Amino acid sequence: MKIGIVGLPNVGKSTLFNSITKAGAECANYPFCTIEPNVGVVAVPDERLDTLAKMYDSDKVTPAVVEFVDIAGLVKGASKGEGLGNKFLSHIRETDAILEVVRCFDDSNIVHVDGSVDPIRDIETINIELELADMDTVNRRIDRAAKLAKGGDKKYIAEEDAFKKIRKVLEDGKPARQADLTDEEKEMTKDAFLLTTKPILYVANISENDIDKDENDYVKKVREYAKNDNADVITLCAKIEEELSELEGDEKKEMLEALGLNESGLDKVIKASYDLLGLMSYLTAGKKETRAWTIKKGTKAPQAAGKIHSDFERGFIKAEIISYDDLIKNGSYQKAKELGLVRMEGKDYVMRDGDIVDFKFNVWQKK
Repeated sequence: MKIGIVGLPNVGKSTLFNSITKAGAECANYPFCTIEPNVGVVAVPDERLDTLAKMYDSDKVTPAVVEFVDIAGLVKGASKGEGLGNKFLSHIRETDAILEVVRCFDDSNIVHVDGSVDPIRDIETINIELELADMDTVNRRIDRAAKLAKGGDKKYIAEEDAFKKIRKVLEDGKPARQADLTDEEKEMTKDAFLLTTKPILYVANISENDIDKDENDYVKKVREYAKNDNADVITLCAKIEEELSELEGDEKKEMLEALGLNESGLDKVIKASYDLLGLMSYLTAGKKETRAWTIKKGTKAPQAAGKIHSDFERGFIKAEIISYDDLIKNGSYQKAKELGLVRMEGKDYVMRDGDIVDFKFNVWQKK
C-alpha cells in the first residue's frame, strides 16, 4: 500500500518526507529500504508488539509497514503537462491514498510560491489539477462508452451514465469520490483509476511557536475545508519532526515531554495513513518472532492466514484466537485459556484488530 505525499513548493513536504525516511532508517526492528530516492517504507507504531515480545521473549519483532512516496512536480498546469506534470500524474496514479501537506504558518524568510500564505488556495490549486486530469479521463471514457453503447449493449449504457455522474461532480469543482454512485457503478468505473477517488489526509504544517497553542486560523480553515470532504487533518511542525527523527529512545521521549506532546506528529501521520487505507493488524507471537500482519478491515480468517503463506489459506482448518486485551489483562496465555478466552474460529470469522492468532491448517486436505 502506497501513500503519495503532495504539496506546493516550500510548504514543508520535503522536510516531512525526510523525517519519515530518517525514522524508517533508524527503526531498529525493521530494515529500512529506499526503493527509489523518493520512496520510503516505515513501521506503523504499535506498542502491543513490544509488550508481546517481552512476554514471549521473542528473538525478533516485525511491525506492519506503510510505504510513502514523495511526489514532485506539482505546479499550476500539471494536468496539461506543465513542469513535471505528466510524471507527477503517473506517480500519483500509482498510489492508494494522498497525503496533502499545506503550510499553516507565516515566515518572511520562507517565500511562498504564490507570494502569501493561504492553505485553502494551496489545497484548491492541487485539487483543481487532479480534478482536471480526471475530467480528461472521464470524457474519454464517456466517448468510448457512448460509441460501444450504440449497439444497445446495456453494460456500456450503464457505464456511460456512471461516468456522466462523475463528470457532473467534477464540473461542480468537487472530487470524484463525492459522486453518488451505486456499488455496481463504483465497480464499473474503478479501472479508470481516477485521482480524486483516492482517500485523502490533510497535514497542516505549523510553526514551532504554535506547537503548544490552540489551533491558529489557518488550521481552522483547513479543518473546515476537510470536513466538507469527509477528510481528516493532522497538525504537526515538520521542522520539529525532522529534529525528533534524529533522536531515539529516552532522548526522543524527553523532547516530546518538553514540547508537551504524547506522541510525534509523524506517528500520528503513519497511524492515520494506515487507517485511511482501511487497514488493520492481526498479531502472531512466539519465541522466534512477534509480528504484525497487515490486512484490510473485513478480511476473513482464511484470507488473513494467506498473508503468512498461501498454504495457510489453501489448507485452512481453524484459527485459535485470543484478543490482545484479554491476554494482557490475564498475564499469560495459559491463564486466559483456562478462563475460556481462547476461541476456535472457522472460515467465516471476520478478523479484528489486535487478534493474536495461531492458524491450524493441513495442505493435504484440499486439492
